[in-house]
Amino acid sequence: MSTSPKAVRFDDDTLWVSLSDGRTIAAPLAWFPRLLEAAPAQRAMVELSKGGLHWDALDEDISVAGLLAGQPDLSRRGTHQET
Repeated sequence: MSTSPKAVRFDDDTLWVSLSDGRTIAAPLAWFPRLLEAAPAQRAMVELSKGGLHWDALDEDISVAGLLAGQPDLSRRGTHQET
């Protein structure tokens, strides 16, 4: 069975994704810096596909599988955040 996104919404701190199987999953916007910094109008320009979410203008892709696994955006590794 393949679970696909049906709707996306945001609050101040969270990305909420409603799935085709009836679940709603949430992830902190802090996991996705491009979305965190985006304007509400930019966030609203999401494209839903069978496997995930895409924001063309923000160059952001989030898979349903990644959200279900609790995986943040790994592309920020090696950027200005050094540990």
